Amino acid sequence: MAAHEQPVGTPTDGLPEPHPHQPIRYIDRTRAWYSALGYEPYRWPCFTEVPFSPPVKPLSQSRLALITTAAPFRSELGDQGPGAPYNGSAKFFEVFTRPTVAISDDDHDLRISHIGYDRHHTEADDRNTWLPVERLQEARAAGRIGSLTDRIYAVPTVRRQRSTIEEHAPRIAELVKADGADVALLVPV
Repeated sequence: MAAHEQPVGTPTDGLPEPHPHQPIRYIDRTRAWYSALGYEPYRWPCFTEVPFSPPVKPLSQSRLALITTAAPFRSELGDQGPGAPYNGSAKFFEVFTRPTVAISDDDHDLRISHIGYDRHHTEADDRNTWLPVERLQEARAAGRIGSLTDRIYAVPTVRRQRSTIEEHAPRIAELVKADGADVALLVPV
């Protein structure tokens, strides 16, 4: 199978089902998925220095940025609703932002069918599991977080570490800093 062709099924096909009280072996499942796509065995990045730092103030006083891997819905690209099969044509390749306050509007509709997530163990019906804007707004109203940035940020899920490390991550960091965020929450699917 060529690397650009998509296999039928999910990254869990051929792997034993985990016991309900056992952790899901995502690394094994990711390796199996990449192999099914025809790629070389996946090499996880390794960093000797971690580019993160502890928060400098309490979360209740911090401005939070939400970073997602959700893609903009485009009706011409086929089924992208909850439970839709993997839809590689719905992928995106550049960082984008959307206004936080308008995230539920049709003009800012985001979906997750473009990602090869584990469809056996994940429910896509509740968008708060992969884009928790409403829950974060509730946390802000309850005083658990200080505020949210005016926009959310989306990073592509391309299979090229170089693109992520050299292009997408620096662009996200630039945007988050420009919007005055103190902390960021990455919710990858």
